[in-house]
Amino acid sequence: MVTPRQKELVKATVPVLREHGVALISHFYKRMLHGNPELKNIFNQAHQAEGHQQRALASAVLAYAENIDDLSPLLPAVRHIAIKHCTIGIRAEQYGIVGRHLLASIKEVLGEAATDELVDAWAAAYGSLAKVLIDAENAIYEEQAMTDGGWSGWRPFVVDRRVQESADVTSFYLRPADGGALPVCKPGQFVSVRTFLSQAGLAQPRQYTVSSVAHEGCLRISVKRVPATAAAPAGMMSNHLHDSLQVGDSIDVSAPLGDFTLAEGSGPVVLMAAGIGITPMLAMLGSIVKNTPERSVDFFMVCQDCAHFPLKAEVEQAMASLKNGRLHLFYTRAKGEETSQCRAVRRLMSADLESLPVDADWYICGPVSFMHQQIEALKTRGIAAERIHYEIFGTGSMSQ
Repeated sequence: MVTPRQKELVKATVPVLREHGVALISHFYKRMLHGNPELKNIFNQAHQAEGHQQRALASAVLAYAENIDDLSPLLPAVRHIAIKHCTIGIRAEQYGIVGRHLLASIKEVLGEAATDELVDAWAAAYGSLAKVLIDAENAIYEEQAMTDGGWSGWRPFVVDRRVQESADVTSFYLRPADGGALPVCKPGQFVSVRTFLSQAGLAQPRQYTVSSVAHEGCLRISVKRVPATAAAPAGMMSNHLHDSLQVGDSIDVSAPLGDFTLAEGSGPVVLMAAGIGITPMLAMLGSIVKNTPERSVDFFMVCQDCAHFPLKAEVEQAMASLKNGRLHLFYTRAKGEETSQCRAVRRLMSADLESLPVDADWYICGPVSFMHQQIEALKTRGIAAERIHYEIFGTGSMSQ
């Protein structure tokens, strides 16, 4: 139980967290991963190197301190964090390790300002938050274990086949190595996959949308190869999967999870994707074709050109089977004959959405800049917030 006095002490650290939170959390991660290097197998080391996890956790700690009197505004975020934790196998006993290094980091970074009373207050606050997350995660693990075909933690799968979907996207069809059943996966959910990366000397998890669940006892993930750029190195996992994971190879997989899923109903739907953001959209589209083919569906896809349109034939076939389906294709670098295949050779603009029904449910996935632009356009148009659904790939939030 966090006392009123302890809450006041935690709230008093808000200005410090706003200014120095990222530095504090960066110190914490360095300390923890040095003291407990086994946790490097859990945390995404690419996001560590790029600072994504540090900024995300610093933002979460700040939000907790700001809302410690009433945590209800944070419940959606708690649910999101719990889901992410469950897909990489976080367990209750690891919270003690995190807490020990976090409190030590507060002392080391704040120095004399970190009085015993302040550290005790943060210890109580952390214990309270840890219990909330542990309870939420235990509930998810229990639900997974009790679901037909379900499991908690990691389960070995075998690559049944792989398909080159576009210039930079490959699909992997994954079959349970134990020959057991699979749970029903809601369209839009994701799994984590884990394998040993020799270049890092670590086992690493990464999360990928289940792009299809209707392939004879397999889960399908569709992975974009991430090349090196001037700002970031090549994606270790995506390049490993493309270059090394072959038919017959084994890989660990978590049970499907996620709340970015297609809502039931018969009303109009707008699916908006850019690049590899097509994966949850395609799963949703497949569900509509199978279960509610009478629905009005507008599918917007933005990509470089035909060669970079993953799962193109599958999308076109699904849309052609819908009586009220309309495909809006935008190529940003199309040339020659390709220009006739798309609606425009440019990016999607807010004017392209003006004729669509305001009572539609809107699903958006792609780069953060793309999603932010579309969400702002929809809000400006007066679309209700509860009708706008989106998913961020990776660590962070729309505000980052």
